[in-house]
Amino acid sequence: MARSSQVKRSTKETEIEVSLNLDGRGENDIDTTIPFLDHMLSQLSRHGYFDLKVKAKGDIHIDYHHTVEDVGIVVGEAFSQALGDKKGIRRFADTQAPLNEALAQTVIDISGRGYFVFNVKLPKSKIGEFDVELVPEFFQAFAMNAGITLHMNSPYWENLHHIVEALFKSFARSLDMACSLDNRTDEVPSTKGKL
Repeated sequence: MARSSQVKRSTKETEIEVSLNLDGRGENDIDTTIPFLDHMLSQLSRHGYFDLKVKAKGDIHIDYHHTVEDVGIVVGEAFSQALGDKKGIRRFADTQAPLNEALAQTVIDISGRGYFVFNVKLPKSKIGEFDVELVPEFFQAFAMNAGITLHMNSPYWENLHHIVEALFKSFARSLDMACSLDNRTDEVPSTKGKL
């Protein structure tokens, strides 16, 4: 069974196409017209071993908000579709990733219920032209549209680029683990029989 999906979304603000293979090799082709977001989505693909293509155009002449949020929506929808009935998945994961002085933790439950907790105090600042306050916006949009419970934490960090990249890397590793198939079962991992 191929665990893959293709999702397109078009609004007056953005046009986005995403292609995803959960059981890939980390190959990616990312072009959102926002270089820092491209870099972070490449981290998601590479460290989660997801084959991921993202093409996005948006009203970045206004700001990056609509594009970042809508990419989160569509990538989240792609994961939800690729997971299908969720039979045999591990469901839960808790992963930490360091990047030099920064440490990030991501805890995931592929529960069918979107929920997001972000315990990382990021300043209203920029990395290059990228507004750092859009980082939780991306993850919020992803969690709601993928139908996952997502908690992200950092006990310490100093460099802003390092903590954001560590968050994406821990997210990638945790998502890979939660999406992976457990060879001990082919059932939905819930006492309800459905996620």
